[in-house]
Amino acid sequence: MAHKLYDNFYLSNEVEDAYLSHLDLARFVTVDNTLVGTAGMKRVINRYSATGGTEKLAMGEGNTKGIEVSMTPVEYEIQLAQNKFSYYDEQEMTDPMLVPVGMNMAGADLYNTQNADIYTEFAKTTQVVNVTTFDFDAFVDAQAVLNLENLEGVEKFAFVCPLDVAEIRKNMKETLQYVKEFAVKGYVGHIGDTAIFTKKDATEGTIILATKEAVKLFNKKGVEIEQERDANIRLNDIYSRKYYFVALVDETKAVKIVKGA
Repeated sequence: MAHKLYDNFYLSNEVEDAYLSHLDLARFVTVDNTLVGTAGMKRVINRYSATGGTEKLAMGEGNTKGIEVSMTPVEYEIQLAQNKFSYYDEQEMTDPMLVPVGMNMAGADLYNTQNADIYTEFAKTTQVVNVTTFDFDAFVDAQAVLNLENLEGVEKFAFVCPLDVAEIRKNMKETLQYVKEFAVKGYVGHIGDTAIFTKKDATEGTIILATKEAVKLFNKKGVEIEQERDANIRLNDIYSRKYYFVALVDETKAVKIVKGA
């Protein structure tokens, strides 16, 4: 029977759907879909930062320093993320699921690559709160570092590795033992108005707490698909590619909670 490749339109949708599935870190950043240009082109991003100004004072003492905000131009390059999926006609005819599964993996692989870049940018913040244990006080202290006028009215989230989530559950049991979801499932949900998200590959011993204004994803919308075929040996190559770059634009909106430092 004759073999027919997926057309480019169908393949693009297949990859784009997989790219937006799973727990997508793109939901935790500000997204700009107007990116134009090619891989290697430079973009200068103004990154905002702030120095701490909180001091513990005795009666009659006053502050000796204040919070200072600064802006630093940082150069980024437009990234090209690309992968390749190859198969022979005979393989596809033997197993019709070969192409759908391969293209799903192509999309998931692009997603994983972008996710890693997003996490890396959050981790670049120089704002750090050192703690001895991950408990309610640690999250409250970290929130106080964020440069927010209306702390309660802003969506805040934290990326936590599974081992640190286990510690949080143990430390919060006295506070949450009567909450049904915690008692049944060990579900924490929020700590001090911060949503907790378990991230399997997050750094152990470090929790990143932020708002979505901290990191920006500059994205060329859509996934590009290109196909090649060697008719002589019936070999098909499918390339999937995505142009984007991720930048930490405001590190005053992100803080690392580091245990044991």
